[in-house]
Amino acid sequence: MQISSESVKVGHPDVVADVISAQVIGRILDQEKALGLTVATMPHCGLEVFLGKNLCLIGGEVRARVKIDVEACVREAVLSLGYNDEAVGLDGRTMRVINEIIPQSPDINQGTALELNKDKEIGAGDQGIMYGFACNETPELLPLPYVLSSRMMRTFETCGDPIFAPDGKGQVSVEYNTEVCGPRRLAKVLMSNAVDYRQINGLSREAIKARAKEIAFGCLADWVDKDTVFLFNPTGEWQAVNSCSAADSGVTGRKLVVQFYGGYPGAQLGGGAVVNKSPEKVDCSAAFGARYVAKNIVAAGIAEKCAVQLSYAIGIARPFSIYINTFSTCGSATDERLAQVVEELFDLRPQGLIERFDLLNGDLYRRIPKTLFMDDYPWEKTDMADKLMKALA
Repeated sequence: MQISSESVKVGHPDVVADVISAQVIGRILDQEKALGLTVATMPHCGLEVFLGKNLCLIGGEVRARVKIDVEACVREAVLSLGYNDEAVGLDGRTMRVINEIIPQSPDINQGTALELNKDKEIGAGDQGIMYGFACNETPELLPLPYVLSSRMMRTFETCGDPIFAPDGKGQVSVEYNTEVCGPRRLAKVLMSNAVDYRQINGLSREAIKARAKEIAFGCLADWVDKDTVFLFNPTGEWQAVNSCSAADSGVTGRKLVVQFYGGYPGAQLGGGAVVNKSPEKVDCSAAFGARYVAKNIVAAGIAEKCAVQLSYAIGIARPFSIYINTFSTCGSATDERLAQVVEELFDLRPQGLIERFDLLNGDLYRRIPKTLFMDDYPWEKTDMADKLMKALA
């Protein structure tokens, strides 16, 4: 049995759109902080970005006390990813930027602003269903295919080899032992990366493939073997000039499956894009909250695998419902009892999540598009594991 996961580099056009959104919101948070930023004064943002051929269209809604140079933010974000020449698919210096951001709807604001909400709380910025997932396959308590495919992307991003342009994506297939349901080896590795032919210095396609294999297998060394299959640019050609938005549009939130657990069976996807919203939007804060709950359940040894569903109603702070599925790996309690304990122990209101996870931190926002989980984020802590064990004792 094989399970596959896909991942993308931050230079992929869809993630570039995410990075732009995060950069704009991060800059707003930075300037709001100088005015004394609290949950009562926080900005409310919902942005959408479309990338075309040397073009960025940014729209959506913002309510804030500050005004920022949106065009400068867009260009800064694009240039930070290495897109400084149309020869690599996009140029942050010359691209056209169209700003269509409008003020936030007052109908939404009355449910999400602390002073206007009928319960005097920060209500959920929208209705929605968010999922979190954890399993004991890796030290990160994430599925192995997701971890390995993400690791390969981060390695190609930082390898320093100018042959490989910013745009790229990859996929791995992990072979599982069906008797013990555990990962055994890497069966297949696929890496597709735009090649900057200005930098190849006479290297053949086979030599470029060999270099890509060296990078990929180097970071996956614990799981590859002599029979692991490696594919590189399987169409035979991918020139950097035909990469990023020169060849394929970029849209905010289009890589959610990739970013959320890589399509691993049992790890469902709910909600919408994450980094294009301020954190009263539960697509953002509750997605991290659900992961936090699931990870702490697995870290506590209560279950080997856990999925958490949180649902919300717009304008109401507390979850509409909490559902937990431990896939019959929890011997100490029923999933229903576990959901009751989670409701008692965890503050899953937007304000509670914002404060626990430091979600008004602009620097944190700018980090998120690269990876939602595999970093020292506050929602990756397992500081609730002991409390969960005691509550179920």
